[in-house]
This record gives sequence, structure tokens and C-alpha cells, in this order.
Amino acid sequence: MELNRRQVFKAGLGLSAVLALAACTDGSSPSDSSGGTPQRGGTLRFGAIGKSSKIERDPHETMSNESDFLIMSLVYDPLTVPGTDPNVAPRLASTWESDREQRNWTFTIADGARFHDGRPVTSEDVVWSLRRLRAAGGETKVPVASVDDINPTGPNAVVLTCAAPNSQMPLLLRMMTFVLPKGTADVTEAIGTGPFRLESYDNGNARLVRNDDWYGGAPLLDAIEVTLFESPEAMANAIMAGQIDVASSVGAVAGRMAETRDDLEVFRRPNDVAVAIAMRTSDGPFADPRVREALRLAVDREAMVSQVLSGYGTVANDILGTADPTFDASIPQRARDLDRARKLLSEAKFDTKKTYQLVTKQEAAGEVESAKVFASQAKEIGLDIEVVVQEANAFYDATWLKAPLYTVNWGTNDSVMFFASKVMYSRTKWNETNFHDQTFDKAYATALAAPPGAEFTKASRAIQQIQYDRGGYIVWGMADGIDIASSSVRDLPKLGGYGRVQLERVWLSN
Repeated sequence: MELNRRQVFKAGLGLSAVLALAACTDGSSPSDSSGGTPQRGGTLRFGAIGKSSKIERDPHETMSNESDFLIMSLVYDPLTVPGTDPNVAPRLASTWESDREQRNWTFTIADGARFHDGRPVTSEDVVWSLRRLRAAGGETKVPVASVDDINPTGPNAVVLTCAAPNSQMPLLLRMMTFVLPKGTADVTEAIGTGPFRLESYDNGNARLVRNDDWYGGAPLLDAIEVTLFESPEAMANAIMAGQIDVASSVGAVAGRMAETRDDLEVFRRPNDVAVAIAMRTSDGPFADPRVREALRLAVDREAMVSQVLSGYGTVANDILGTADPTFDASIPQRARDLDRARKLLSEAKFDTKKTYQLVTKQEAAGEVESAKVFASQAKEIGLDIEVVVQEANAFYDATWLKAPLYTVNWGTNDSVMFFASKVMYSRTKWNETNFHDQTFDKAYATALAAPPGAEFTKASRAIQQIQYDRGGYIVWGMADGIDIASSSVRDLPKLGGYGRVQLERVWLSN
């Protein structure tokens, strides 16, 4: 039934009961750990990172700004969202089920779902939105072969038909499938189904007001004001000065400063952000897997976590999806080995007389610093790396998906399959390391076809082993998500990754 691997799959049996339980336990409605009765009213001033040059108003285009993604997630609803246990929870889709072959997935629209202008949500709206998203983002965003594989089945349900068995469909649709009214011509009108309605918008900053008719129950806040900040430092200064109530994903340095303040509270979300280094695998200086292994062996991971994350994080093992229930802790933790790294470079006849550029940008907290610390460590194996800091616009236009060596950051880490589908599978649009590995693709297909349990876990771990052995990423550590909030802010989401934008149950105390 539910796609999560910790549930027993048996299509159609007991589905509603499991999803009802998931709705009660997902991360969108965490209990108030500080005590007190939730109160209605007030405006939450929320800071989020973004670049004015990268503002995106279309919910079906790629969003690089945290501020844009936050606004979209409050205005629009996707079919599914992150949860706790299981890690997929219902949203606009109240239930889902597949046939026994796991090729045809049926999603049923939540009772009472309406757009902000009062129109009921129909299967025609969902089909139109998913087809539009598939056309814009390809299989990376909607994992079906073509738009013709997305169809209505009655007035309140849609069916997605996969070319091959896919046990992970609901997970792969999380936070991607924003639904708009069929035929929407002007996305700036922002007519969605979400818990908040857009009242005003100005250059990346927005005021959103409560949607009293939201099918999930009216939010507690009267309004949320989202402010775009160009850097974590600017956002940290704003929360310290009392200009905002929440600084989201603000970073470890600000967290340390806020811990000394009685009027502020620091929230840590473990396994929240991967600030990794992407090495191009298909051609160029890092195409030889021996070279990639050498670079991984050059990293002093404990020092990286200490220096870059100020201790707000944990050492990682070059595998994305560290909070996945199937994460393979039996794979030996890769440790620094300078002699072995030098030997591998020599065997690969790597040219250590050249200088290699590592391109980064001021996006995730600590991202630029991570590049600088890595470059310093790599000198010890004879590798000369020049750190180049690009403006975000130039980075995504000229560097991302193209350069031999650059930093990346990802804000969800509870699924190995999420990353396999989005950034490593050969056919994905976002193949950051240009990784084309037939064995990996086969393991990915096997995992999609496997039912939850031992068979799926085995396939997931095969994917992880390939990443560890010859993948294109250096995943040296996992950063805690650091939110700083005024002491009056209650019930911020506890989930990491994309779950942090589910703000409908946040409230303000007096």
C-alpha cells in the first residue's frame, strides 16, 4: 500500500487506515515541545535565503531560492509531502494505491480541496498540472515516460502509468507536484490550494494570509511575511536585531551567537543539509575513478565538520541520503589516507603540476568555507586547487552540470532513492556529475521494482555501494539545519529537508 519500505506493500488493502495514521504523525503538525496551548492570530516574520537575480514565480520551474520554495509551498499543495514514519505523508492526495505490478499509481484528491478562488480541485486540474510539470522538468520531476501517462480516472483521482515497476512513486513526487487550476495563463496570480493565500509580492518578498477554507484545517497564524536575504550573514543580523521572528537555515556561526541570547531559541535539524563536492565523471581530469577516490581520501572529515560547521553536524561517507532507513552503516567509514591518495594519483598518471578550479557560490551556510578548507587539505596530496566564488546566477548558468569540480548543496536527506532519481540516474535532467553507470542504472531499476522489506533494502544498499566506490560526490559531512527563532515562536517543523516549509501549525505565544 504505502510506498515506504518500512510498510508491507499489498496494493489496495488497508490503504486508507495507513494514510490516516500518516496524516496524524507527519512532520507538518509537531507537538509544542515548550508547552502551552496553541493560540490563533499574529503575523510570523520569516527570513529565507535567496538571490534577487534568481527569483522564480512559476511553481513548475527549477527553484534555487529557499525563499521562493517557501512561498510556493505555502501557496500551493503537492500531492505528497515529507513525513516522519513513514517518510511520505498525504497532502493534496489523501490516499494512493498501485496495481500489483506497481506500474499504475492512483492518487485520490483530498475531500474539500479548493483553490483560493473557491473552485473545487478536480482530476483535470491535477492532470494538467502534472503534465505541465513533466513537460518542464522531464522524468526528474514526474517519473513517467511521457505526458500521455498522466490521466484522470473519475472526477477526483488521477492515474500515473510507469514504463516499469516503480515502488517509490509517492516518494518521488514529494514537494514537486504543485497543483494549479487547469489552463492557468498567469502564474503570478498565485491561485493555489495551500494553507496560505498570496496577498502581496515585491521582488522576492511576500505577505501571505491564512486560508480559512484549507481542507487540512485553517492555520493558526493570521499571516506570514517572507523576507528574502541574500546571505546567511544578513539574515543572522536581522534575527539578532529583532527584525524577523525566524531565520531559516542560517548556519552554525549564527547558531553559536544565538545560544547566548535568552530571547532567541536555536533549533537543530540533524542530517539536514549536504554540502558536497561534485566531480565530473564522464570526462575531464576527474573521470578516472582512482582520481576521485584519491580526492575523497584527502579529506579530513572531522576537521571539515569542526571548521566549516562549528560542530553542528556529523561526518559522512560519500553517500547521499544519510537519514534513509535503509542507509548502509556497514560500509566502512572512509578515513583520511594521504599515502594511498598519492599512490592512486600516481597510478592514474594525474597531472599534479596543473592548478584545478573548484567553483563555489555563497548559497548554503558554510559552502564557500567548505571549498576553501578542502583546497587546503588537498595540498597535502600535491593537488593545487584554486577556489573560485561565483555569483549564483553565473554559477547556475555556466557551472552547474558542466564544470569538472564544484560545490553543491541539497536540503533533503531521508531517501537514497530520491538522490538516485534526481541527480545520479543516467536519464535525470539534473545529473550533477554526469554519472552514466550501467550497473548503477540497473540497481536503481531493481530498487524501483522491489517491494518494501529485505529485497528493497538489498537493492538500496547496492546503489549506496556504487556511490561509495566510484560515484561523483565527495560527501564529507552532514550539516545540521540551524533555525533561529524568537522565543514566542512555537511548533516550528521538526523535520529536516523539505519538511521545514510545512508551517501551517506554527503559532505565536503572547
